[in-house]
Amino acid sequence: MILSQGHLKAGVDSVRSAKLCSFWTMLGVIIGVTAVISVVAIGEGVKQQIAGQIHHLGNNFITIRPAQLQAGSTTSDNQANLLSGLSVSGPLTVNDISTVAATPGLADSTPLTITSGNVKGDYGTYNDGFVIGTGDALPSLLNQSLAFGSYFTSQNDGDNVAVLGQNASDRMFNESVPLGRSFLFHGKTFIVVGIFNEFTTTPLSQQANFNNAIFIPNSVAESLTNNTAPTYEILARPTVPTHTASVAANIRTRLNAEHGGQSGLSVLTGNQNIAANDNILELLTRLIAGVAAISLLVGGIGIMNVMLVSVTERTHEIGIRKAVGATNIQILSQFIIEATLLSLSGGLIGIVLSYAIDLGIRLTTTLQPSISWQIVAVAGGVALLIGVIFGSVPAFKAARKHPIESLRSE
Repeated sequence: MILSQGHLKAGVDSVRSAKLCSFWTMLGVIIGVTAVISVVAIGEGVKQQIAGQIHHLGNNFITIRPAQLQAGSTTSDNQANLLSGLSVSGPLTVNDISTVAATPGLADSTPLTITSGNVKGDYGTYNDGFVIGTGDALPSLLNQSLAFGSYFTSQNDGDNVAVLGQNASDRMFNESVPLGRSFLFHGKTFIVVGIFNEFTTTPLSQQANFNNAIFIPNSVAESLTNNTAPTYEILARPTVPTHTASVAANIRTRLNAEHGGQSGLSVLTGNQNIAANDNILELLTRLIAGVAAISLLVGGIGIMNVMLVSVTERTHEIGIRKAVGATNIQILSQFIIEATLLSLSGGLIGIVLSYAIDLGIRLTTTLQPSISWQIVAVAGGVALLIGVIFGSVPAFKAARKHPIESLRSE
């Protein structure tokens, strides 16, 4: 036990004696551990947030959106991608909206249409939000209440009225209850009739924020853009919750028939939305975590190279230790301990940095990363394993040094 404590102390002293060199040696491990934990935590956090949204909306919630994925090019497409959380191609059409609304067994449905253009309020152009054309069923579909005023109804079709998210209300008018106030959009004057309570999340998206949004009747949005505004999603809910799957299947069948047998649209229930988003996030998380894991490998190679140099530089020290009775096992243990300390220290620093990054992301974005003890344990264990594996080569080299030849070395 005394011998082990002596080796540990010798290893710590050796690492401390070359702090700058030790830091650069650990850097690869630090980056690798930090990246792996942070990436996995962000992926898990997003999955949990989306699952929470689905549970808030209910399992009888149905979404219809384009199924194909591609990079958006125009401004409207990019805004739709931001809102839906996916890059979409081929927005939904007016006929698709009508087909969904006419499906038997459906209690409510409403489109979400992104409408580009400049919004001018009391404080100039409002650039921080977006305008969404939608229907009168939106509050009930999202289980979202209003803080002030009222939501527009089917009787307001064609009227230039708007309901604002709370941030939009503050930034456009610098007041929380701007009911009756007006703003310009596409050269038309819109009257504010309601203010939503704060949205805790944007449905099925971690990027957009409905608190920044301006909601107007979908018929008005289509009229302002000559029916060119892209509808990126339709939200629906069946009359009978237990019939959700059959109603979703019926919607899918009707849309396919409308498009000549293949609509290219995705019709998903609550659980299917979770699965679809989980699959995409899982693939992205694995890809990025795999790239980050390469940093751990590079860090291990760096530790091995530095330790090999250290063995060469400390040949005389090894000779003296062997001359006073140190065995090959003792020399081997000392160098493995040094490499393990470097790797383990890098891993611990990486874990601390991961929690710091997690806190920074939570404070500055809407993302809520989730760091589990499992990923921390795995990352820490891999860092420790790297130290043992990559420290073994220089340790064996040191242990095989002949004492006489080592003493001759300067």
